[in-house]
Amino acid sequence: MALEDYYALSRVGSPRISPAGDWVAYTVSRSIEETNESVTETWIVRADGSAEPVRIQRNGLEVTNPRWMDDGRLRVSQEDVLWVIDPAQPTAPAVRDESVEPDGLPSPDGQWLVRTEEMPRPARPEPELTAFESRHEERFAGAAFDWYPFRRDGQDFPLPDPRQRPLTEIVLAPADDSDATRQLTDLGLRPGGLQWKPDGSAVLFTADEAVLDELAYGRSDLFLVNLDGEVTRLTDDGYTYSGVGFSPDGRWISYVRSFGADMIIDRKLRHGGPRDLYVRAADSGETLNLTADWDLDAGSPTWSPDSRYLYFDTGIGGARHLFRVAAEGGPVEQVTTGQRRIQGIDIDSSFEHMTYTVGEFERPPDVYVADIDGSNERRLTDVHADFLADKELASRPAERILYTSHDGTPVEGFLLFPYGYDPQAGSYPLIVMNHGGPHAASGYGFNFKNMFFAANGYFVFLPNFRGSTGYGDEFKWGTWGGWGTNDGEDVLAGVDHLIAEYPIDRDRVGATGHSYGGILTNWLITRYPDRFKAAVSGAGASNWTSNYALSDVARTKELEFHGPPWDPEAREIMIRQSAYLNSGGVRAATLFVHGQVDYRVPLEGAIQLYTSLKKQRVPTKLIIYEGMAHGIRGHWNSVHRMMHELRWWETYLKPTATSPESGGR
Repeated sequence: MALEDYYALSRVGSPRISPAGDWVAYTVSRSIEETNESVTETWIVRADGSAEPVRIQRNGLEVTNPRWMDDGRLRVSQEDVLWVIDPAQPTAPAVRDESVEPDGLPSPDGQWLVRTEEMPRPARPEPELTAFESRHEERFAGAAFDWYPFRRDGQDFPLPDPRQRPLTEIVLAPADDSDATRQLTDLGLRPGGLQWKPDGSAVLFTADEAVLDELAYGRSDLFLVNLDGEVTRLTDDGYTYSGVGFSPDGRWISYVRSFGADMIIDRKLRHGGPRDLYVRAADSGETLNLTADWDLDAGSPTWSPDSRYLYFDTGIGGARHLFRVAAEGGPVEQVTTGQRRIQGIDIDSSFEHMTYTVGEFERPPDVYVADIDGSNERRLTDVHADFLADKELASRPAERILYTSHDGTPVEGFLLFPYGYDPQAGSYPLIVMNHGGPHAASGYGFNFKNMFFAANGYFVFLPNFRGSTGYGDEFKWGTWGGWGTNDGEDVLAGVDHLIAEYPIDRDRVGATGHSYGGILTNWLITRYPDRFKAAVSGAGASNWTSNYALSDVARTKELEFHGPPWDPEAREIMIRQSAYLNSGGVRAATLFVHGQVDYRVPLEGAIQLYTSLKKQRVPTKLIIYEGMAHGIRGHWNSVHRMMHELRWWETYLKPTATSPESGGR
């Protein structure tokens, strides 16, 4: 696989199954080199696999955003115009959708609409200026603000004054006269997540009092309002509530509960707590934790039509699957299985069939269908047939690696093998690919960059170090108070394990990653200077005392570093865990990659560590992508970045006399 193949790879997503379960719509996106843009196609295929997929167009042009209507027809958009297509006659002329979307959420009986409307705040008084002062005010070029937060990644600096952002209230209107509104709430907040009670007597919603305090961290509480405007607050306990909904029979309110940031800080907790799925009796308010004995993170639930079960998906190690649990309580049951990641699950109206994409290391995702219990699974598409026809992506399948860390903690990782791998030919270089987060996980799924490095003769190792999700709460919070310590040891133990088991040259090991992956890379090359020959650090912080003030997520430091930098305990942690402040003796040749306007992990962290390496005469380079925020978007940037990263590996993890590239031992 070559770098040029980046533009030949299609990306499959948004599978949607029709209400009757007989059709699946999905999108295929292609990257266009000439324009640096993506073109998205819409396709449909019969769910029984009895016919080839059909591309949906209108007048020879692409349509987007496919959604099924209740009558089984497909609604698509083209240049902001909606069209309706009969899937049984996909090439017939499309019919323009002249229906008017209701201005709000219809009640179960269709008589009412409920929505939120903005309620502007009173304008703040402006100081009276003299003519002289006014002229100089008009001549001022710059920024002046007295609010917080003032930065947010991906948005212009400075942010608008949050104190002037309009609040919203819930209003009710007859369905036949949506302008005849009646205000239901007067909370001075921003209600969201509106859900009708199935009998139409009330509306469930979430709201966050933190909108009234610019320095408070957000959390969502549960509220209920009836049609007379009587508001009942259901929660006020420091937790945050999400994924909220009623059971179809109206007996239960379901939600996911996790610890609120301010509660963690106020209580000085040394963990982030569990993320559990609850139901609450709609009449009595009695609650039941459905996942109390299940040590994974519950996802937002979907009710079965009979109100007996709640379905949700979540990560389990490096995999991702669908689970269910009975509303009355009982064990959590895994529905889908296998060493893979199930993504984008969509279920038909009868709750008998579902569609999703499947992530695997050696194959880009395709669209699948199965029965709701996971049986009768079949792959419906072969989108990547042409891409895979003339390429050998891997000499052998990726392997799941299980090992123990320095303190006996079991750790999971994944190993991609170099193209043309021959265990008898000599030793190979290793690239450690650290994931972001830190509360995320590497796992099953095709990644072009990882496969590209493997195609060029490198082992690629994806460790799920402590802090990763999918391994239980103790493991997830195992980096609390010490980003880099346990997780760094987990990475190093994995490298040692691989060197003992595979022909890997211990003198040609590199570390890389983006965001937290870059942060951990910075830690590894400063904490273990004799273990890494080279590194590529993407969007990585190196100095926590400055990062606290410059980043748009001071919250993560107040939580996981035990406070702000003026707190003695937190300051000690920040200094101890800062790569820049402990960078004496670094040896790894390091390429830094960063977005110019990254406000999540600001550029200053890369500049500081780059300066340290330069002053120590360590080979280093800094690439800054103009106008780019934390994610560094765009196809041209992605290709340019991979090109330079591979060049860095080729320069500093170059072959030795015993390597396969130089002819073997």
